[in-house]
Amino acid sequence: MTVDLDLLVLGELNPDVLVSAGDVDIRFGQVEQLVDRATITLGSSGAITAAAAAAQGLHVAVCAVVGDDPVGAWTTELLADHGVDVSGVVRRAGQQTGLSVVMTRPDGDRAILTYGGTMSEMSRADVPADRLRAARHVHASSFFLQRGLQADLPGLFEVARIAGATTSLDPGWAPRGEWAEAGPVLSQTDYLLPNAAECRHLAAALYGKSAHDSQDHPDNEVWTLHAAKALHRLGPVVAVKLGAAGALAVGPDLLARVRGRSVEPVDSTGAGDSFDAGFIAGLLDDSTVTQSLKRAVSTGAIAVTGWGGTGRLATRQEAIEGAAQLSAEH
Repeated sequence: MTVDLDLLVLGELNPDVLVSAGDVDIRFGQVEQLVDRATITLGSSGAITAAAAAAQGLHVAVCAVVGDDPVGAWTTELLADHGVDVSGVVRRAGQQTGLSVVMTRPDGDRAILTYGGTMSEMSRADVPADRLRAARHVHASSFFLQRGLQADLPGLFEVARIAGATTSLDPGWAPRGEWAEAGPVLSQTDYLLPNAAECRHLAAALYGKSAHDSQDHPDNEVWTLHAAKALHRLGPVVAVKLGAAGALAVGPDLLARVRGRSVEPVDSTGAGDSFDAGFIAGLLDDSTVTQSLKRAVSTGAIAVTGWGGTGRLATRQEAIEGAAQLSAEH
């Protein structure tokens, strides 16, 4: 049994192949093209959140499923090197670990190609009940990639909440457009942590077009706020990542807006996952939602100054000092 566990992450676990594509117009037809930079790093939303939370001093454990291949073993070892408890990582015989190829542009835009592999394999049977009850906070990542966990997640969150934990969900992108499938888990989710586009798509699917934005609307942030308010009515506090612009949060008698920090970005891969870690670390330090939002923005801003999702992880002191430089509007 894991005791004194601050954070349990129910996540996918895989490497990222990072490619800095520069100004290359990627073409098929067996055309060999040269890129600026490429490497293989620890990937996956859940793993990056876990590593970033451990960097801020939290005792973190992960439940995930990998294949019994060298990629799974190597990725698990990378996560353990960040101080994360990986005893809950299951190696599934005969299965292949997933992998993402992330192609980045100089303007920060990205294209992500993902092979799911074992990302869809985890279910309730792979989450020990004692570990679930030992955690102060339980976070789930990439809801739409973890298809085997989707039906079980409301029950898992309920068990955690009954034991006294808080819960959070980073939904990630729905590659098949299946946004409405996240609806049932929201009643057991204390904190929903989408980016702006995910927030709008979730609200559109669960409430209809009145909560959705037109992508060419002159002020998408207004529509993102409407969407966040709609999702909050389903239960969770909604903290929305706005990239370099910062973040906003909607909760009971709460509307907060934190502006982003000015930094020189290197790579935005995993910045949203580091945001999650900063937000959760703030909550577990008994900070208010607004204070936690500032810490999340600070953590995410530090993350983009490194290459890859774990290339630059903020320490607790760095995240807090960065948050102190930010102001919040209510």
